[in-house]
Amino acid sequence: MTVWTTTRYAIDLATPRVMGIVNLTPDSFSDGGRHAGTSAALAHCERLLKDGADILDIGGESTRPGSDPVPVDEELARVLPVLRGALALGVPVSVDTVKPEVMRAALETGADIVNDVNGLRRPGAVEAVAAHPSCGICLMHMQGEPKSMQEHPHYDDVVADVARFLAERVATLAEHGVARERLTLDPGVGFGKTAAHNFELLARQRELLALGVPLLAGWSRKSSLGAVTGRPIGQRLAASVAAALAAALQGASVLRVHDVAETVDALKVWRAAGLLPGGTDRGSDLASQSGR
Repeated sequence: MTVWTTTRYAIDLATPRVMGIVNLTPDSFSDGGRHAGTSAALAHCERLLKDGADILDIGGESTRPGSDPVPVDEELARVLPVLRGALALGVPVSVDTVKPEVMRAALETGADIVNDVNGLRRPGAVEAVAAHPSCGICLMHMQGEPKSMQEHPHYDDVVADVARFLAERVATLAEHGVARERLTLDPGVGFGKTAAHNFELLARQRELLALGVPLLAGWSRKSSLGAVTGRPIGQRLAASVAAALAAALQGASVLRVHDVAETVDALKVWRAAGLLPGGTDRGSDLASQSGR
């Protein structure tokens, strides 16, 4: 049985888990501005949990293609009040950030997971998570920076190149004393990749399991889904659920999504048909208190 060790919880990954997206930004590609303000964001957190989310992922800076960085103080002002409230909701809470300063503040507040689209490459980022005794970590692959990552992405072999990068980041964390049980890996759909790159990663995703670390997949509403369906962001629900199921079938342990209820229902159907491993419902022994 695979368990993801985090600050407060040991998350059972025997069946795919759903991570609900909580964007606190005015300019995120899909739902920017919809959950601005602490009360609106916490209401969204509660709605995601009612819909069946296993994990909440809170982000205060957009990483959509072409986006500009947010000052540290502004990101902290967005994230910390919501994080404090979310920590009382009884599920693991992740903070999506690239900034070591935000990582440290979030972990001091009690965050369970740091989710970094930059793979902890900024100076001080590895040290920020390594100094914590047990926080969970998601390492993502991104070619370039959000501002320009979609201009001319190129790979010799996208799966091999992504695997090589992620293996190097896992090794770096091991050198700093971070156990593999604390990690998940995200191939980074849409982050410095064409639609063809993204679907190649999906088709060959199981090759990444050779790294020996659980995978997190984030296909929700991405532009690659629009490229194959011709649908705008607001009409990509069916495509997002299909991609999430395909990622789960290809071995992803965590699915990061906007549309939690629909994804949870789809996973239930696939489990009932024996297409995915069985598991427990959130609220029983999905995630046990770690006592740390």
